[in-house]
Amino acid sequence: MWTYNKMLQYPINIKCTDPKLAKVIISQYGGPDGELAASLRYLSQRFGMPDQKSKAVLNDIGTEELAHLEMVGTIVHQLTRNASIEEIENAGLSAYYTDHGVDVYPQAASGVPFSASVLACKGDPIANLQEDLAADKKDFECTLAKKL
Repeated sequence: MWTYNKMLQYPINIKCTDPKLAKVIISQYGGPDGELAASLRYLSQRFGMPDQKSKAVLNDIGTEELAHLEMVGTIVHQLTRNASIEEIENAGLSAYYTDHGVDVYPQAASGVPFSASVLACKGDPIANLQEDLAADKKDFECTLAKKL
């Protein structure tokens, strides 16, 4: 079992509203290689692992990804908190806020809602781990590109 400490793993304290940035970061929340997908991927693939130790590792990683999901959701929320209707419209988020209001909804930056169809759970530990590495590599490369 794990314990939820009711605090973010890393404190998020964004003071400036920036809905355009939130529109990009939302992919890290609910996009195909975002934190929700990562968490579900690991928590689903753990069942196909050959021993208890490897199952435990994937379980630990999957729950860690939930902590990341919480941080990314907080970032998106804080970037859009107190945004004016004009700022929301200029960021291209009118339809998003019409449907979801101030909730953080899992979707890609393109507006495509999260779908479990992006997960590869093959019942083969090697294939699953290869898929995990590919998804994390893509996530890392996207994050790195945004920083550069």
